[in-house]
Amino acid sequence: MAGGALDRPVGLLALQGDFAKHEAAFRALGVATRGVRRPAELEGLRALVIPGGESTTMTRLIDRVGLRGPLRDFAAGHPVLGTCAGLIMLAGDLADEVASHGVQPLGLLDCTVRRNGYGTQVDSFDAPVAIDGLAGVAGDYPAVFIRAPRIVRTGPGVEVVGRHGGEPVAIRQGHLLGLTFHPELTDDLRLHRAFLELA
Repeated sequence: MAGGALDRPVGLLALQGDFAKHEAAFRALGVATRGVRRPAELEGLRALVIPGGESTTMTRLIDRVGLRGPLRDFAAGHPVLGTCAGLIMLAGDLADEVASHGVQPLGLLDCTVRRNGYGTQVDSFDAPVAIDGLAGVAGDYPAVFIRAPRIVRTGPGVEVVGRHGGEPVAIRQGHLLGLTFHPELTDDLRLHRAFLELA
């Protein structure tokens, strides 16, 4: 980890979504967090989590408070984790643009994502995910998929670090990490710990 990073909090984009569960996971690891609702609150953070939630609402709120540019600038030099809707927001583009309902991703991860790619709320499921390529995370991880997006394309600079049924469900591009599932809804802290290793 970079010098001094251990003294700085992890930011949680707190405009909408399940950021409180991520806060609890980091607290269990002894790591301080800070909610981010405006650009100035990105200052001094070691990393940022964009949580699950509703990507249409998230898009609207990000633009309403002027966070789109600051989030892109922050991600250029700091680790960012996007889970479920957070992955949608990190994505380069979306499949089925007509059905995207106004979602405007940040264009940070070189991938294409399909919203609700695994179905609606009633199609949510738990499944073991094979993780490979993240520090301290080996073998199966107990993933929770809720209205999960599907990764339908990855660029040459993107590493697939998790698969379910042969499909990518966890991807990494440098210090950016995108998950189609919700690690904060389990008691397994390995992915949050691995994310901290990127800082």
